[in-house]
Amino acid sequence: MIDTPEGINAFQLLSIKYALKLEAIGLKHSRGSVAKLVREMIGTKTRDKRELLGEYESWLAVNLPATR
Repeated sequence: MIDTPEGINAFQLLSIKYALKLEAIGLKHSRGSVAKLVREMIGTKTRDKRELLGEYESWLAVNLPATR
């Protein structure tokens, strides 16, 4: 069970990753573009969603808090 603020944040970041992965292959998110959210979050202007996914994964490797 995820019950710590760090765990909840990590879950949110990973769910964004997988939503972006689905958006990169052509599916749409019901609440708008995940790519736009990721661009704002990591501060990039990459338009290609597959490239954006790679950048986000690199960003996660640096910024995702270590979990047990």
